[in-house]
Amino acid sequence: MAHFLLQHLSNLTPLIQSTTHSHFLILIIVIITVLHIISRRSCPIYLLDFACYRPPNYYRLPISMFLEHTTISGEFDSKSLHFLKKILEKSGFGHDTCIPPPMNQLPINKSLASALEEAEIIIFSVVGDLLKKTQVIPKEIDILVLNSSLFSSTPSLSAMVINRFRLRSNIMSFNLSGMGCSAGIASVCLARDLLRVHRNTVALVVSIEILTPNWYTGKNRSMLVTNCMFRMGGVAILISSKNQDKNKSKYMLQHLNRTNNASDDRSYGCVFQDVDLEDKVGVSLSKEILHVAGDALRLNIASLGPTVLPLSEQIRYGWSVIRQKVGFSNRRSTVYMPNFKRAFEHLCIHAGGKAVIEAVEKKLGLSEEDVEASKMTLYRFGNTSSSSIWYELCYMEAKRKVKKGDRVWQISFGSGFKCNSAVWICISDGQSSVENAWTDRIHLYPVHIPDMIEID
Repeated sequence: MAHFLLQHLSNLTPLIQSTTHSHFLILIIVIITVLHIISRRSCPIYLLDFACYRPPNYYRLPISMFLEHTTISGEFDSKSLHFLKKILEKSGFGHDTCIPPPMNQLPINKSLASALEEAEIIIFSVVGDLLKKTQVIPKEIDILVLNSSLFSSTPSLSAMVINRFRLRSNIMSFNLSGMGCSAGIASVCLARDLLRVHRNTVALVVSIEILTPNWYTGKNRSMLVTNCMFRMGGVAILISSKNQDKNKSKYMLQHLNRTNNASDDRSYGCVFQDVDLEDKVGVSLSKEILHVAGDALRLNIASLGPTVLPLSEQIRYGWSVIRQKVGFSNRRSTVYMPNFKRAFEHLCIHAGGKAVIEAVEKKLGLSEEDVEASKMTLYRFGNTSSSSIWYELCYMEAKRKVKKGDRVWQISFGSGFKCNSAVWICISDGQSSVENAWTDRIHLYPVHIPDMIEID
């Protein structure tokens, strides 16, 4: 930047002679500021690789075992047991979803030691696998961002990673909590900003959700749902702002877009940790969650669309809005939904539930093939919270669907209510050359998932 300024200062001589020193100083500040902004924006962010946790088969929780354990535990009345059964039967889950060992005990062990055991099992596994795949030495990591929404320990989980893998003492470490299932993209966003400020650095992002201490034993139906929907999982991601890492990276980050509707009371209370009438802690899910998610998605799309959509799609969308506003069309007619398949080759929709996936599928006019990875992730792994979109990308890679130049759109939803999205472009061939969380049985998928029915 300094070289650029010195090279061009000679061209400013006439201007300097005709202005005061203060005006010249202001001009120099403006030039430096503009160049700084341009240089920050031009800093590419590369995704070297990522690793999703694959639980061993003996962690499996078939639906029949879940129902047997909840019945034997004696913690639920007959109405609650019937409700749990109906939720699971139409959840879109298969028989391979997994829970941590402490949750297989009767009664379930919700102690701090059990929660830390679960965290160690997942975190140490995914970070170890990722370092092995990328051949990155732990001391080379400059930034660490870890997100775990419902469980936060002291020392922090990020400190646990530093201790286990002997990361540097001057590492920039962050531990995010309470941000729900969309926290993974928020973590990537934080890491990206840090990588742009601190050039030529590497960031490790870890996204998990700890289930053990959050098992709900009351009768509130809105809180009972979470017992059925969440399963064991996590992901570790390595991203870099080093130009020399381009040739060994899988993806390059194109866009990040975050929408937070917490200023709206309905959105704020849609997913809420609270106590029920018996003072039992749980996370309640509002019946309006699909409508709230739809509103957040619409706002996110409105912000992201102009940066990714072809001009023709933007014009059609804008014209439909104008026609509705000025009364040229029926007031009840819907605004044109852009064809996002013209902007992306692959979509990873947060596997928060079959209803959520199908709502986005309908909203965006997607095909069964477009949502295959999301539904299969839900079927095999369940809702793994902030890591689910990475299991979906793993699925696509294992199916050899991702080619060089393809664009991937990740969409996540979370408490607040938030909708976050990320756009990556594949810059490498051979996406299936390394084993991932799906490669042991990818030949068995896709499978048919029964249609949902309404639950009273």
